[in-house]
Amino acid sequence: MLLQIGGFIDKYIGDAIMALFVCADDALRAGLAMLDTLDQFNAGRRAAGREPIAIGIGINSGSLMLGTIGERHRMDGTVISDAVNLASRVESLTKDYRKPLLISEFTRRALGDPAAYDIHPVDMVVVKGKTRPVMIHEVRRGTPPLAAATPLARAEEARAP
Repeated sequence: MLLQIGGFIDKYIGDAIMALFVCADDALRAGLAMLDTLDQFNAGRRAAGREPIAIGIGINSGSLMLGTIGERHRMDGTVISDAVNLASRVESLTKDYRKPLLISEFTRRALGDPAAYDIHPVDMVVVKGKTRPVMIHEVRRGTPPLAAATPLARAEEARAP
C-alpha cells in the first residue's frame, strides 16, 4: 500500500519499515491506510481468538541525502539526515504516548491542508540527540471535528440516505 500511495521503501529494520515520500500528505495518507488495514487484519485475529497486533507510525518531514554509504567490502543504499533521525524518534514516541500515529510539527506544516485531518497536539518533546524541543501531534482517523461542523458537511449529511 505504501507504493500505491507514492512511497518508496528504503529498508526494513527488524520489524520496522523506513519509507520515503515526496509529500507529507502522501506519507500521512499511507500511515492512515496502514492503520485501516491493520484493523481489518486484527478483526480476523480476534475472530480466531488471537491477540490483536499494534503498530506505531512516526512521520517527519525535511531534507535528506539519498545515496550509497559504506566501505569497499560492504555498501548500502540509504538515506541520512536529521529529518530521518527525528522520524525514528517520533516513531519511538508512539509507544510512550500509546498513540498509533504521531507526526512532527514539521510534517504538520508541510501538509497541503492540515484542517483536512484530525490532528491533535500531544506534547513538546526534546528527543535523544537534540537540544531544541519539537511539537508532536497525534493524527486520528475519521473526519476532523471542524470539517464535520461546516455548513457544507452538514448539508451533505442531511442529503445522505
